Amino acid sequence: MSTSLTLRRGAASHLGLRRPINEDSLYSGAQLVAIADGVGGEAAGEVASDLAIGALRPLDTPEPRDPVTALRTAYDTANRRIREAVAADPALSGMATTLTTLLLSGNRLILAHAGDSRAYVLHAGEFAQLTRDDTYVQLLVDQGRISPDEVSTHPHKSVVTRVLQGEPFDATVTRRRAVPGDRYLLCSDGLSDAVSTADIAMTLRTEPDPDRCAARLIQLALEGGGPDNVSVVVADVVGRPRRRLRALLAAGLVGLGAFVWWLLRP
Repeated sequence: MSTSLTLRRGAASHLGLRRPINEDSLYSGAQLVAIADGVGGEAAGEVASDLAIGALRPLDTPEPRDPVTALRTAYDTANRRIREAVAADPALSGMATTLTTLLLSGNRLILAHAGDSRAYVLHAGEFAQLTRDDTYVQLLVDQGRISPDEVSTHPHKSVVTRVLQGEPFDATVTRRRAVPGDRYLLCSDGLSDAVSTADIAMTLRTEPDPDRCAARLIQLALEGGGPDNVSVVVADVVGRPRRRLRALLAAGLVGLGAFVWWLLRP
């Protein structure tokens, strides 16, 4: 049977228990999912994250011609809009946002990333982190100056080294094969800082419904103290009949109905 792929997804966002406003923004579409986290401590982080998500929305269409270029262009557009917003209103100076995006195009997935929001995958029962945190402490880990176990208590763990703030930069872009049955998670650090990797993986494995899975992850973050805004998108890769095949099936059902009526007519 000829099929195309789509994302069956669930999404949720929460203020958390210690923040006065929610600076996270997210997008959850059939071809595109994304998380943006307005960088904590910066002016108008919620404005920056909203501008970033707005630049991505036009990509939520089946099979853009050149998905990698389209995604890089959207990141550049988001950066430009942030720069223009600051120029128009200096009170917004300093605003910035992370941005992690997954774009489905045919049988490919394009992952773009900047900041410390994360993307994970559950494939054939195996759970893995797909993104590398753009943070000062991750740099220290890479250099062997601290161990991964020291990250959570390091005084500079919140320092992000690459974000969208109006300045030129290159997002990290990778490609993956889209496999039906794979489950992806995009999340802000409000989840990954409050919930263990083991608990995140277990939730993705045991809750089949994406909406309920997203809600459960939010609950776990709040039970972990809810120190930050927390946003998640759970996206399952699923197949669906192509439009032409659906049309043929529908026509066949209509024809069958007419035949049955002819047989049963008085």
